[in-house]
Amino acid sequence: MKETLGCLRRADQDFHMIAPGDKIAVGVSGGKDSLLLLYAMALYRNFSPHPFQLYAVTLTMGLEPFDLTGIRALCRQLDVPYLVKETQIGQVIFQERGEKNPCSLCAKMRRGALNQLCAEQGMNKLALGHHRDDAIETLFMSMLYEGRIHTFHPVTYLSRTGITQIRPLCYLPEKHIIHMARTLNLPVVPSPCPANGFTKREEIKTLLDGLCRQFPNARELLLSALRNQDQYGLWERKPQSPPNP
Repeated sequence: MKETLGCLRRADQDFHMIAPGDKIAVGVSGGKDSLLLLYAMALYRNFSPHPFQLYAVTLTMGLEPFDLTGIRALCRQLDVPYLVKETQIGQVIFQERGEKNPCSLCAKMRRGALNQLCAEQGMNKLALGHHRDDAIETLFMSMLYEGRIHTFHPVTYLSRTGITQIRPLCYLPEKHIIHMARTLNLPVVPSPCPANGFTKREEIKTLLDGLCRQFPNARELLLSALRNQDQYGLWERKPQSPPNP
């Protein structure tokens, strides 16, 4: 866990993610990324420079099978309150709308539902499990499919809901998450999504894997480019926080 917690602490310090008294909900999808984030955040409570409260939240998608028994047990082990909200997002996307490219709409609907749940429960921050490779893949997807240079920011304040989204694993490589999920025997829930493994993101991941075979440090250089404010400034090191009242 040393590398995981080191990357989390660095992200917190660089982007001012956590403030004293924060009520932070970890969005737990059941995948390896969000489960490792939950585990790491539970440990980080013990030595974070700013005390905070931690919760876990999960949306059901109306897709089966989706067994949350292991996640409930993990939350009890970590002493983290766990909330589950029932939705029919999967049914809407795949059955009612029949989306051919469902990922973008699904992500927007899930984040909207999570933000609403956090606001209803009095939580002011939502922690998402996006990691270093997610940021790079999103950058490439934006360039190749949308013709723009864009990726998510480690900290984003949403004025409509008052929720701040944070991504504490933004410096952590995916290969380390895979290793830690196996080492910790995290209760990963197989995704019931019909599009799982057949998305544009998977195509970009394959493209980047090929690029890294020719340029082994490509992902590290791309991460540096995201943080190079003089050239791009996509990941500026300045806090994004609610406006002063």
